[in-house]
Amino acid sequence: MILLVVTIVVALAFDFTNGFHDTANAVATSVSTRALSPRLAVLVAAVANLGGAFVTTAVATTIGKGVIDTGLANSRTVLAAVLGAIVWNLLTWWGGLPSSSSHALIGGLIGAALVQSGENGVQWHGLAHKVALPALWSPTVAFIAAFLLLLAIYWIFQWMTPGLANRSFRLGQLASGTWVAFTHGANDAQKTMGVIALALYTHGSIDTFYVPTWVKIAAGVAIGAGTYVGGWRIMRTLGQRVFQMDPPAGFAAQVTSGAVIYVSTRYGYPLSTTHVVSGAVMGSGATKRLSAVRWGVAGNIVGAWVLTIPASAAVAALLWWPIKVIF
Repeated sequence: MILLVVTIVVALAFDFTNGFHDTANAVATSVSTRALSPRLAVLVAAVANLGGAFVTTAVATTIGKGVIDTGLANSRTVLAAVLGAIVWNLLTWWGGLPSSSSHALIGGLIGAALVQSGENGVQWHGLAHKVALPALWSPTVAFIAAFLLLLAIYWIFQWMTPGLANRSFRLGQLASGTWVAFTHGANDAQKTMGVIALALYTHGSIDTFYVPTWVKIAAGVAIGAGTYVGGWRIMRTLGQRVFQMDPPAGFAAQVTSGAVIYVSTRYGYPLSTTHVVSGAVMGSGATKRLSAVRWGVAGNIVGAWVLTIPASAAVAALLWWPIKVIF
């Protein structure tokens, strides 16, 4: 029972780090275009994250049942996985890199399952279908959609003066920024719900895999609280260093990234919201000219994406051994 309690507490701690690590996804564009003050933007994002956590449990089911074999996993597997994800989240947060908390958690599950059960512990087909393919197409779709939407905005509203356009789209970002935060909570809070439900199931506390109401509430509160604390290091990277956004570009990036995340959430794809938002930001920047996007910074972000799953898997695999001894 002690192991189960520790696992749940650590999972909620991961959810909290997910909130402050991914705050930039929801608020960087609003803050960088001065649509909202940093503190107000974070407060709005925290409330919207909490609300999004109650949309559906499709992603939670994918995380809990579609990545590793629930018949072979146990609470030690889940604890090692979540600790591995937390370590990688903190390292990339400290470095200011918007890496994927989702992929850190998935990598942790893979690493812990491989050490415990070998290759049979991982559901490779589900991993390819639900994780690998969405990781490739989601930022690409967001890039293209943001590029096309911003071109349409410039064409439709070409009669506006720059000052009027900026004021109007700053107001629009009040809605679009909240939309991104809501979809972020809908997709990301479910990942913690999934691992807690997995821990409850492998412990025998629930007879069938489902997400209890108290788990939804706890995960929603944790990610909302983490969002309020704020991820200012990553916000600066995503909001200013990729390219200097104006309000129409920020609006386009937020609308398209929120749409991609929401549709994927309904189908149970545990997306990296960082991937999607970064892709949309780059797509908006590319409408100016290719040189408007600082591709060196973008390359560093991509590098962090590539490293995330193997790095968090390695950390979780190493942590599994002391966890086995302690518990």
